Amino acid sequence: MTAETTGAVPWPGQGSRGVPRAVRPVVGALADGTPYYAPIGEVVSDDATVTCHLCGRTLKSVAAHLRAHGWTKAAYCETFGLERGQPLEGQETRKRRAASFAPRLIFDPAIRAGSAAGRQRAAAGELSKDAARASAGRPLPEQRRRKASRAAAAASSEVAAQANRDRAARHRAEVAARVASDQGYPTLGTYVLARVASGASLAAISREAGLHKDWLHRHLAEVDPAVGAAVRQRPAGRDGPRWLQAVTALGFADVSSYLRDRHLVRHQTVSAIGGEIGMSNHAVAAALTRSGLARTAHASRRNAARERAAQVASVLGVDSVPRYVAARRAAGWTWPAIAAECGQPPSWLRRQAALPDARP
Repeated sequence: MTAETTGAVPWPGQGSRGVPRAVRPVVGALADGTPYYAPIGEVVSDDATVTCHLCGRTLKSVAAHLRAHGWTKAAYCETFGLERGQPLEGQETRKRRAASFAPRLIFDPAIRAGSAAGRQRAAAGELSKDAARASAGRPLPEQRRRKASRAAAAASSEVAAQANRDRAARHRAEVAARVASDQGYPTLGTYVLARVASGASLAAISREAGLHKDWLHRHLAEVDPAVGAAVRQRPAGRDGPRWLQAVTALGFADVSSYLRDRHLVRHQTVSAIGGEIGMSNHAVAAALTRSGLARTAHASRRNAARERAAQVASVLGVDSVPRYVAARRAAGWTWPAIAAECGQPPSWLRRQAALPDARP
């Protein structure tokens, strides 16, 4: 009989009266030439039986069968890329073994003592340390590598992103519960409202709770939306003493007038305002919201771009550079010709032509 035999053959020692068992075809050969009959890194099972990699027979327990080959389970799992904890028995065999072990765990003193010792070692972390030492330097089994690849392929980027968002939400909830408990309040929202009523800012409350000074600015609306909305709708006069002290030193009566001058009149960015007044970007953005002022991203650059366009329009004697460019293009002018007339680079003129106001 060759290794490629696929017919029913008797188990060694059974004789001709033994129950025939099917043998799978050879899948490959190890480095020493030993054939194997199941893929590396996989366990071929139909729930009732498991296929032996060494001989291709389907058995209720390959673990017990390995003695016939002179192999140990550890060597078998390492050779064929299986995890050390991988069961090598059919589902029915595992169920019967578990059912027979349950009464022994109750009535057998030796098993009870061993189980108690194992629980103590697990609680002390000794089992985890033993597992870490045993796995140090051992290559990753092919079975685990395939499981990881399948899991990565099954999880789309959106699923992974949603899992990250859910994990972040759980972490925020845990932090909020811990802070509320440490400060003696039922919820984080009640603690924040009580401190805000006494004149404290969100940054001061964050520091008081042992958090980053911007934590409440970033996460209060997510942890407690009602409290977050109530805090952000405070009148401008309720800004903290740090704000009032800073804007007063700059010659402003209140925070709202300062922000209006810096952001809307002088077109300073949120970062520039924060650097001038010594506040974080989140604190400045929150103050703009409380003051009812719309935040403009890249305010200084956008204002400079508007001023440049207005200056070019004034030199050309037109009311709108985009409309001027559109009219020239409609008349058949090339980009270099338009650039030569107005003294601006073609790339800038192309951007002007893409603006919504570009109509002849």
